[in-house]
Parts: sequence; C-alpha cells; structure tokens
Amino acid sequence: MLARFTAARRLPQLFAVRYSSSQVEGSVAKSKEFSKKEKAHEDEYIHRHEMEQLAKMRKQIEQKKAELEALEKEREALEKKA
Repeated sequence: MLARFTAARRLPQLFAVRYSSSQVEGSVAKSKEFSKKEKAHEDEYIHRHEMEQLAKMRKQIEQKKAELEALEKEREALEKKA
C-alpha cells in the first residue's frame, strides 16, 4: 500500500510539461545594446537639462549685473548731492 501512495505522488511530476524558449523573460532589458541605448538617452536628457539650467543662471547673472549697475549709479547720484 505504501508503494501505491508514493507512485501516486510521483505521477504529476512525470507528466509535468516544461516549455523552454530561446528568450528569457526580461532578456531585452538585459541586453547590452538596449542598456547602451538607454544610457545614451539618459545622458542626452541630463546634458539638455544642464544646458537649460546654465542658460537660466546666465540670465540671472545678467539681471543681477544690470541691477548692480543701477544701484551704483543711484549711489553715485546720492554722493554728488551730499
């Protein structure tokens, strides 16, 4: 009787079908070409973002320079009056 239960437990394992394919799930995301392309896109985005930030900073610097010149002219005018 013990052999009958053991054999019954093994039957499903004998008939289990495993499918295999040449591609593994997520294999595209792991490929070197995809990684290189993704890194290139990220680098391009970062470069573009940094250029935008630099342009904003340059604009702010120019505004501050103009503000400083206006304040210096105002100071010189006040010194002439005194």
